[in-house]
Amino acid sequence: MTVSPGTARPGQGPGYVACMGVGMLQVDVGDLTFDVRTDGPDDGPPVLLLHGFPETSLSWSAVTPLLAQTGLRTYAPDQLGYSPGARPLDVDAYALTNLVQVTADLMTALDVPVAHVVGHDWGANVAWGLAAWHPDRVRTLTAVSAPHPTAYTLAYRADPEQKERSSYIALFRQEGRAEEVLLADGARRLRRVLEAPGLPAEAVDAYVAQLSAPGALTAALNWYRALSSGNHVDPVDVPTTYVWSDGDVAVGRTAAEACADQVTADYRFVELSGISHWVPEQAPEQLARTVLDRIASAGALTP
Repeated sequence: MTVSPGTARPGQGPGYVACMGVGMLQVDVGDLTFDVRTDGPDDGPPVLLLHGFPETSLSWSAVTPLLAQTGLRTYAPDQLGYSPGARPLDVDAYALTNLVQVTADLMTALDVPVAHVVGHDWGANVAWGLAAWHPDRVRTLTAVSAPHPTAYTLAYRADPEQKERSSYIALFRQEGRAEEVLLADGARRLRRVLEAPGLPAEAVDAYVAQLSAPGALTAALNWYRALSSGNHVDPVDVPTTYVWSDGDVAVGRTAAEACADQVTADYRFVELSGISHWVPEQAPEQLARTVLDRIASAGALTP
């Protein structure tokens, strides 16, 4: 395992990061190389932030400074398929079980045995899986927008409104067709997915540029194509906060409120009013405050 910049010193194991403050690391996990944005003091309690579709680690850029100023050390990777050096071709590589294992392996490569984990959208799905299958790696969990996978599945089956909200997934699972539709006319449809009041135009441009690279959008859509009803996720026994916004077009209240049944540890439900699906960009102060409250509840920080 290799992390750069930074070199291991005598007595320090693989994954040592000789880095402080804002930066970008390249982290090797087997034959995969992940780009990881960092912020905060290198000896601060670690926080792992996992982005969703169709974004990158840039989505956390307004959140991480607020966490770092309290002494936390943040790691925000461009996830599997989003980092150019971590873009396997096999659809099965993007199954949730593998996404979670790769994330755990990335933590090991960063020399982060346990972290406070924050995930948005698809990143929240990975975070839920990490907390369920590797609870020893997750000190606290803050899941944003995407509910626990079991809560989502139950709502999808029972709630016609949630089924309608999820109808876009059928297009995303169509190999070739989805890429054609989303990238046509200067990626007009992809830009429309991201359109929301308060979402910085420069961020949208950056996301579209990254996903317009050869193979990038296909890799990101493979997360949807690898979806399987066989990937059951158990309830989590980790202190958890779930953040849902009432302006989210993809996730309705039924799925959001069902999360409470999927957490056996201390649980909090935070509802944001007037915010769309893009919570990290639209409500960074509220989200950072929520994350800090959750971390403080574990005795790891006094805001």
